[in-house]
Amino acid sequence: MKLKFCGAAGTTTGSQHLLEVNGKRILLDCGLYQGRRHDAHEINCCFPHFDPKTIDSVVLSHAHIDHSGNLPNLCAKGFNGNIFATFATRDLCQVMLADSARIQKSDIDWLNKHRKRKNLPLLEPLYSERDAEQCLKQFVNVGYDRPMLIAPGVTLRFFDAGHILGSAQVLLEIEDEDDGQTKRFLFSGDVGRGDNDILNDPEVVQNIDYLLMESTYGGREHEHGASADDRICDAINAAIKRGGKIIIPCFAVERTQQILYVLNQLFEEDRIPDIPVYVDSPLAVNATEIFRLHPECFNDEVNEFLYSKSNPFGFEELELIRSVKKSKELNSSDQQAIIISASGMCEAGRILHHLKNGIGNPKNTILFVGYCAENTLGWKIRHREPTVKIFGDPYPLKAHVEIMDSFSGHAGHSELIEYFQNITGSKKQVWLIHGESSRSEALQTALREVHDGQVDLGILGEEVTC
Repeated sequence: MKLKFCGAAGTTTGSQHLLEVNGKRILLDCGLYQGRRHDAHEINCCFPHFDPKTIDSVVLSHAHIDHSGNLPNLCAKGFNGNIFATFATRDLCQVMLADSARIQKSDIDWLNKHRKRKNLPLLEPLYSERDAEQCLKQFVNVGYDRPMLIAPGVTLRFFDAGHILGSAQVLLEIEDEDDGQTKRFLFSGDVGRGDNDILNDPEVVQNIDYLLMESTYGGREHEHGASADDRICDAINAAIKRGGKIIIPCFAVERTQQILYVLNQLFEEDRIPDIPVYVDSPLAVNATEIFRLHPECFNDEVNEFLYSKSNPFGFEELELIRSVKKSKELNSSDQQAIIISASGMCEAGRILHHLKNGIGNPKNTILFVGYCAENTLGWKIRHREPTVKIFGDPYPLKAHVEIMDSFSGHAGHSELIEYFQNITGSKKQVWLIHGESSRSEALQTALREVHDGQVDLGILGEEVTC
């Protein structure tokens, strides 16, 4: 059995890990790399570490674009096998991959206008909406803890990862023909924090021999989740007092719904004034509707809310915006409001227009409630760079910036260690991926202090034998 690190090694985006076992090639995730535009295009377009035609199947941990977003391109370039995913992941991919295609086309159209004026070669998006639709035909839905034979001697089981709706840890039970051994290989996917406002806690998986584990927040702790409601309440009230807007760059899936759930509670408790709340993201609107279809992913509190009050993600002050016309009207309005818009890393989508119009106003607040990869626009704003580029033009950062990592869907450093220690078995070989190098190294140091087995960092392009 061999494992090759094809993405999200030394960085947090572009999750792709290739497992070769019993003559078959199984790709764990097929995400988009997000970062500098030129680098991202070169990495995403061509699959430098493998030929898509040689992949036999894909196992998808969850629907986030950095894990699923290059599937249409993979299929368009010749992959014709099954894509195994949970039911909720498939439903979210239906809207998220199409949205990704639309955003790519919109961005490319805008760039090509400028490139045409400069007589530069025109660009093409990675894939189209039709490609996104076609790839959905290759999905095979698998429920949590339901065994599925996906290759000779390889049985798949999904376990709840508590990260986003439908997110899964991937367990592969393997009868390895090369050495005759039985092996239990676990890919963590992205691990949730537990005590999530909406989702179940990550399940504990037993008797693991090999572990491929994320390290996004290695060496870094989140603020306590209990303080999140207080902090968002304070930030909103302070911005309202200044006469400004609250602009929340937010992942359309899970984070938007989590924020809506918290705002719903704050309004019910009269802790914030009755001001309009807009979700300006067609994807977030569609994802919110999908959430209600999957109560199997909700914790007991939200299930109780769902059955007693009907809609945990809706309230009187909320308006969901799909149309471009309404979005433009919102951009030109001076009305105080809370605006939630995608994408969470500020790399694409309608959030760019809200930032362009609001980033220079010191009355406004830009509130980050999730992770931003290095070199993304969100990362630059979080680090309060004095001037940032939006649509290629420089804008001074004068708005207040608030960062609330308690809303993060990723486990913090001590939570990752706890997750690791809860997993039973020898864990004789561990590889850390999905983290900036410093984060992975910090977690590696900590795990070596509590574990006698081998703990290594996944290195992009490297192949290891298991």
